[in-house]
Amino acid sequence: MRNFEKQRNEFNHLIYDKEILNIVVVPDALAAKVAEKAGFKAVFCAGYATSASTLGLPDRGILDFGEMYQKVKEIVAAVDIPVFVDGDTGYGDPENVARTIRCYEAAGAAGIFLEDQVWPKRCGHMAGKSVVPTEELEEKLRVAAAARRHDNFLIMSRTDSRQMYGLDEAINRSKRYKAAGADMIFIEAPESIAEMKIIADTFPDTPLMANMIEDGATPMATTKELEEIGFSFVVHPCALTYAQTYADEEVLTELHDTGRTTKTQKQMVTFDKFNHFVGLDELNQCDNQYSAEAMTDTLALIADKMKEEA
Repeated sequence: MRNFEKQRNEFNHLIYDKEILNIVVVPDALAAKVAEKAGFKAVFCAGYATSASTLGLPDRGILDFGEMYQKVKEIVAAVDIPVFVDGDTGYGDPENVARTIRCYEAAGAAGIFLEDQVWPKRCGHMAGKSVVPTEELEEKLRVAAAARRHDNFLIMSRTDSRQMYGLDEAINRSKRYKAAGADMIFIEAPESIAEMKIIADTFPDTPLMANMIEDGATPMATTKELEEIGFSFVVHPCALTYAQTYADEEVLTELHDTGRTTKTQKQMVTFDKFNHFVGLDELNQCDNQYSAEAMTDTLALIADKMKEEA
């Protein structure tokens, strides 16, 4: 049974390293395997992508704990790199927060974030958000820190208060969240590079996350630019979800209109490359190593050696 100590330690190293960590939200286990083979050092399991891939619905608090927990387990089982997890609001009162922490930690997640939105929450770049009193997330963060079984399971605070109350309120809340037990800080949806620099200057010794969402409220910046500003890691939450939706639409339109994939096949991976991504080579190697014929040959070699020694 995997104990995930390696993944948690590796995630800690990546977060506290001087070089910024570039991670991507993966909507499913296949995307996680592709990301790992592409060279990503960690991946992120988040509600926006999971709600779309699992339910075909927007990120509006419809996805429940059980569905998210199942997705976390699937993604963690598919890869050997660390998996960071979206904990939303903790799915209820403090006791539910404790359960969320224990379950995600046991499933193999390397860390989690908890946010201060009112449930049912919504994507951080959607209009119409509202947040709970600061004290409510402070209590949840204290509970989360006490509930974790490993100190290297990292906890991040997320505040969505910038949109409603401005940057100063978001910073003040984040200071209190850090004092309550958050190891890392995420201020959602700053509206300019200048605001991002203020956040980084305010928390020079605390790991900070930047959220780069296409067509979102925050200006898009390169990983290098974010590192220079002072962010510890950057996440791309929608890139794969939008790319998959685009690909689905292109392929299905051609199939519907022509009954073939002559045009879109040029953008597909090949049969052999797909099998590489899903690990067919490793599975075949395992079959060959432990097949009846291979085990018979191994036993025969052992028997011959025992005779020689006798």
